[in-house]
Amino acid sequence: MSKAMIRTGRLPFSKKGMREDVGRRSYRSAWGNAIIVIFMGIIAIFMALPLIYTITTAFKPINELFLYPPKFFVKNPTLKNMKDLFATMSSSYIPYSRYLFNSIMVSVLGTAGHVFIVAMAAYAFAKHSFPGGKFIFNMIVFSLMFSGYVTGVPRFIIMSKMKILDTYLALVLPMMASSLGLYLLKQFMEQMIIDETLESARIDGASEFRIVWNVVMPCVKPGWLTLILLSFKDSWGDIGSPSLYIQTESLKTLPQAMSYIQQGTIARMGAGAANSLLIMLPPIIIFIITQSNVIETMKSSGMKG
Repeated sequence: MSKAMIRTGRLPFSKKGMREDVGRRSYRSAWGNAIIVIFMGIIAIFMALPLIYTITTAFKPINELFLYPPKFFVKNPTLKNMKDLFATMSSSYIPYSRYLFNSIMVSVLGTAGHVFIVAMAAYAFAKHSFPGGKFIFNMIVFSLMFSGYVTGVPRFIIMSKMKILDTYLALVLPMMASSLGLYLLKQFMEQMIIDETLESARIDGASEFRIVWNVVMPCVKPGWLTLILLSFKDSWGDIGSPSLYIQTESLKTLPQAMSYIQQGTIARMGAGAANSLLIMLPPIIIFIITQSNVIETMKSSGMKG
């Protein structure tokens, strides 16, 4: 290929007189694009139905909650469910604000600790070679096969021996050790960070710790923002772990406390519907803020590697 071709961006022709990059062109017709858009729109609507149903159910009066067959949309929207929810929580000897504080603290501390630990571990696996590193990472990936319910009993025994049951640490520490975040961020670093950049930072005298936070993390911003979303979502809506590790009422999280409302009488069904909507809102808000980064991560992360 001549220098003139490189400067102009022109590619040589093959023996058949066609440019060599012709295979990379898209010849999808306008009808093909329309069919894809319609198909994706149907899928989007189908996936949004549970969200729409939860929102409409939160504003249904009690008589519409028990209609058969059930109605998807609300006919006579009301705020009574919200009022009943806060009235029920205000009558509890543990204030609503305490449950809210517990959930926020556990979710924020767990998410921050998870990102901090995962970032350093992912950098070590992605950009450093050490004895047994590949085996250890394969074991971490292998652990993704096991559900949290399977490891619940071993974790309970470990925490019991550490004497941290019925404390905030029982909820925060397991979040920091999530293996999915390590896998996601490690694969992302391998694709987004080139070794020459790290070598330049080392020549300038930067320590490994400074390289991670001043060089690597800004370059993989979509990855750790996605990690924040996934970690916060799992922590905020978690009911199983608090029910297993927390017994003191003042340490219970908001979803755990609210779950007792839904187990009450028929009169509390409206409050339970309102509760489902309120618990669902924080992860949705975080997703709206970080959605562009989440999409970029799913396109360029190691999920395809």
